[in-house]
Amino acid sequence: MQTNKVSTAALTAAILVASLGYFVDIYDLLLFSIVRIPSLKSLGLSGTALTDTGIMLLNVQMIGMLIGGVLWGMLGDKRGRLSVLFGSIFLYSTANIANGFVHSVNSYAVWRFIAGLGLAGELGAGITLVAELMPKEKRGYATTIVASVGVSGAVVAYFIAQAFDWRTSFFIGGGLGLLLLLLRIGVAESGMFSESKEANNRGNFFALFKNKVQFLKYIRCILIGVPLWFVVGILITFSPEFGKVLEVQGEVSAGAAVAWCYGGIVIGDIAGGLLSQRLKSRIKVVYIYLSLSVLGITAYFMQHGLTIQHFYWLCGAIGLTVGYWVIFMTIATEQFGTNIRATVTTTVPNFVRGAVVPLTLLFQALKPVYNGSIVYSGITVAVISLAVAFFALSKMKDTFSKDLDYVEEF
Repeated sequence: MQTNKVSTAALTAAILVASLGYFVDIYDLLLFSIVRIPSLKSLGLSGTALTDTGIMLLNVQMIGMLIGGVLWGMLGDKRGRLSVLFGSIFLYSTANIANGFVHSVNSYAVWRFIAGLGLAGELGAGITLVAELMPKEKRGYATTIVASVGVSGAVVAYFIAQAFDWRTSFFIGGGLGLLLLLLRIGVAESGMFSESKEANNRGNFFALFKNKVQFLKYIRCILIGVPLWFVVGILITFSPEFGKVLEVQGEVSAGAAVAWCYGGIVIGDIAGGLLSQRLKSRIKVVYIYLSLSVLGITAYFMQHGLTIQHFYWLCGAIGLTVGYWVIFMTIATEQFGTNIRATVTTTVPNFVRGAVVPLTLLFQALKPVYNGSIVYSGITVAVISLAVAFFALSKMKDTFSKDLDYVEEF
């Protein structure tokens, strides 16, 4: 196996860079949700425009991630995991620095789109690289480290946004990404990628749509992650609006809600990664988390009149119930061969993140149906998200300890 030829130093460097890259990725990705209201107020918006423009900017960012996911994924299988890892970090870091200089909604939208393009590449490339370098029996531990360090970036983003204004917060995120590029020395390319350069359909995203079995497997990988981004993209991002309707005692801060939620996700990712190693199963762990998320989301809508602190505790608890991101990413990586693996691992999480676009559109479209009730709209979208995830998971095969040193034949 190629993994036996990789030194401990090379493995450590890969895990370190992938982890810190994802940390900055999540910092920049969630920073908009945290500073949405103060940044838009500084641009002169108020009232319902804060929500409507916020949804538009979030969707623009996610559309950028959808497009970027495909482009970076194909590049990762054609040119290598490292080129995507560092190229994406450079792009989203530059875009976030530029985002700190915006003075109009239009320029805000342009730079959120470009940032989305950049943010689309780092995680998939990092997870693919680490999974291919690690021994198969231990790769669950490595991906757990990457995801757990990464999602803690949301918590740090909250504290940075509390200490600095929104423009400086964007500058800091971009600066951290550029500093991270200095660590690129010593990171080795995947040996599996090097050996697969002669394989057919290397990085051919559209090949996934030519084979029914491969296509359905790919779609299932996406659908099992939708509930996580329903929680983050709707329940947490728009927690100030939900807080008013649910009569929370105090004004809910979206930034605090994001920090509490991602604190829960960090704990969930660590527990899920270790549990998958213990049970020697990825699928069983996702079943456990999806079941817990049903309880968490139900509690979110059922609790009225909570104190502000209890509401934040609830956000943290919901985050824990959807803390299966590391398992979700590992499943996607393990499902496909080396010649298409980076494409899948990069596009899948971005299509999940991009699912926020149809989810928010459906959420908005249902409000008139329920006489303007965001609670009933949210419940409906939650039921749909969970139903498709459970169905997709029921059709998937477990991939624990699967040998990744193979190519797909299309």
